[in-house]
Amino acid sequence: MTDFDTFKPHLETAQPQLLQYLNTFQNAKILVIGDLTLDEFLTGQVERLSREAPVLILRHEITQQIPGGGANAVYNLAKLGAKVNVVGLVGKDAQGEALRQIFQASGIDTQGMLVDPSRPTVTKTRIAGHARQSVTQQIVRVDRKSDQLPTREIQMQLAEIIQAQLSQVDAVVCSDYGEGVLTAPVIEAALQHDRVIVDTQKALHRYQGATVFTPNLPEAEQAVGYPVQDNAFLQRAGEDLLKLTQAQQMLITRGEEGMSLFSAQGETQHIPAFNRTDVFDVTGAGDTVVSALTLALCAGASFWEAAILGNLAASIVVRQFGTATTSVTEMQEALATLLEDVSVL
Repeated sequence: MTDFDTFKPHLETAQPQLLQYLNTFQNAKILVIGDLTLDEFLTGQVERLSREAPVLILRHEITQQIPGGGANAVYNLAKLGAKVNVVGLVGKDAQGEALRQIFQASGIDTQGMLVDPSRPTVTKTRIAGHARQSVTQQIVRVDRKSDQLPTREIQMQLAEIIQAQLSQVDAVVCSDYGEGVLTAPVIEAALQHDRVIVDTQKALHRYQGATVFTPNLPEAEQAVGYPVQDNAFLQRAGEDLLKLTQAQQMLITRGEEGMSLFSAQGETQHIPAFNRTDVFDVTGAGDTVVSALTLALCAGASFWEAAILGNLAASIVVRQFGTATTSVTEMQEALATLLEDVSVL
């Protein structure tokens, strides 16, 4: 695999063009179709044990609500300056309204967010507590979701909304967390665009013909049905995934090992991790990769250049706890830092 010292001269050569792409991120208009999730964080101070049951009593301090799942991809794109239209489902509940308000405050077009009264907004509520002058720890997580697919009528409504917007956007992102939005009619409508970026946790074959897929290593292993034990298996997996999906490119993200990009033309390129030491939380990093990659492609970048910018964006958000986003300014600064001082890695 490629280490950073070997890769650095290539990064230095590419820097001027990469900066030019970053400066045009705000020109892109992206349609995101996704399983929209609200991440809630309820935090409080432990007061005592309850007399009712052997459980802690927390005095509530703060509740934070952050876009998660497919909504995180939407939010990442908006924070990087893109014009974003979102298509997905929320319930007729406070969580769905909170998600809509977060999006609207960031300038995201929410007309494609349908309300399905029969389903709750997918919500992951993390309850955390701390004693005085101690570290906050998660105690329990409560999930709200439906195991049922949307009705055929709603599936077709979503497909119609997508078809109506295809001519107005530069790319389509499918952010599939398996919560039921991306059914066959929805996927068929999305694939009518000529630039479709897919981030799905399973069943990659449903998106045959998409432009590029971005599975992480466990997702890639699940899709091919064997463990990726070494470089030879990695190469085989990339080739098998391209056959499975008929995609132009397959980008396998590999955590501290970086990324590997496989093309339908038989070319393989490896990109090292840009941050190995200051990794605090990888939650949502995949959404960040997809967002920066998509905007780079819309700016005219090659797949290799786009993967570098996706890698760069992810190296920033993993330094933060929880679901995080980055900005063009942060990416510009991070690129300069990478080239100035290898010791920061």
